[in-house]
Amino acid sequence: MDKVFSLIKQEEKRQRETLMLIPSENYTYPEVREAVGSVLMQKYSEGYPGKRYYQGNKIIDEIENLTIERAKKLFDVPYANVQPYSGSPANAAVYFGLLNPGDTIMGMSLSAGGHLTHGHPKITFSGKYFKSIQYGVDKAGFIDYAQVGQLAQKYKPKLIVVGTTAYPRILNWGKFAQIADSVGAILLADISHIAGLVVGGVHPSPVKYAHVVTTTTHKTLRGPRGAIIMVTKKGLEKDSEMAKKIDRAVFPGLQGGPHDNQTAAIGIALGQAQGKLFRKYAEQIVKNAKVLSNELVKYGFDLVTGGTDNHIILIDLRNKGVSGKDTAELLEKAGIVVNYNAIPNDPNPPTNPSGIRLGTPAITTLGMGEKEMKAIAKWVNEVISEPTQTERVKKEVVKLCKKP
Repeated sequence: MDKVFSLIKQEEKRQRETLMLIPSENYTYPEVREAVGSVLMQKYSEGYPGKRYYQGNKIIDEIENLTIERAKKLFDVPYANVQPYSGSPANAAVYFGLLNPGDTIMGMSLSAGGHLTHGHPKITFSGKYFKSIQYGVDKAGFIDYAQVGQLAQKYKPKLIVVGTTAYPRILNWGKFAQIADSVGAILLADISHIAGLVVGGVHPSPVKYAHVVTTTTHKTLRGPRGAIIMVTKKGLEKDSEMAKKIDRAVFPGLQGGPHDNQTAAIGIALGQAQGKLFRKYAEQIVKNAKVLSNELVKYGFDLVTGGTDNHIILIDLRNKGVSGKDTAELLEKAGIVVNYNAIPNDPNPPTNPSGIRLGTPAITTLGMGEKEMKAIAKWVNEVISEPTQTERVKKEVVKLCKKP
């Protein structure tokens, strides 16, 4: 056996015996994995359905068209592009398709819970090629909509991006739309983290308010690594060419041929996301996050904003006298896999911040509920309070993970 396969087996065992609590990770469907590993990876299909630069794409066209139609139906949008390789290229395509270099964009700062591609200055394309204005949160960790409005009036951005990676509360799309409309800005909703919650009905949809919506297809959607760009009815009313501009930015602007195996897997995941079962799953993700956050509070943990409305829990560890990185590494030894994360106005550097980030999508996929959330909170507290308990907790975690 090739050593690579041996390493894959080791990773499979690690995932099977640990609690996957990183909010951006999830277990996908067997059918998605089958599609990703299918013969579709052997095909080249530069271009779009009906307009390819290679022969032999009749079936590929059908697959991509089916995936597009499922995206349009699921999110209730008139246009979808399912070719972006991942979330960052999807956001880049929107910027390069609808803006000019040097235009002003506005997004949530990384330290407040935003994403690198939302205008993080100096080190990202979004901060290098565009003038970036960053908004944040108040002292309690909530988005300061008044500040967002003031910044928009002062800097008149051409595009405002709304999306988070470490914000545990509901996003008020209506308020953002009012702010964007007041300055004539394009409103981009990046729902990469909450897409599954949106289609599951447990987080409001931005489709009525935003001009463009981007999302990754893994995380709460449980699909493969990939992304979708959608233009809403409001977007097409603002600019009838918006969809065409984005298509050209994806190909040939940023990418060559799409990954057809990925496209098919996205289509499968979107099919799974339709119906009552997925809605129940999305509801359980939020229920689990609320129970877990409430239990952590009982153990004296300081949660940013005091709790959660979605799948994310952000813990400020300063009152525990430990750092985020050290804590994440310690918890991993106990089989509890989280990621260290900055908190708003973090006095520590990003390489060793003051917080950790937890999420419930993957453990909900495994069928865990309130009982397991209480156990996980207890274990987190035991490991952080008394590191000598790490090995004992690890055995209990493995035992839980092996339950059918």
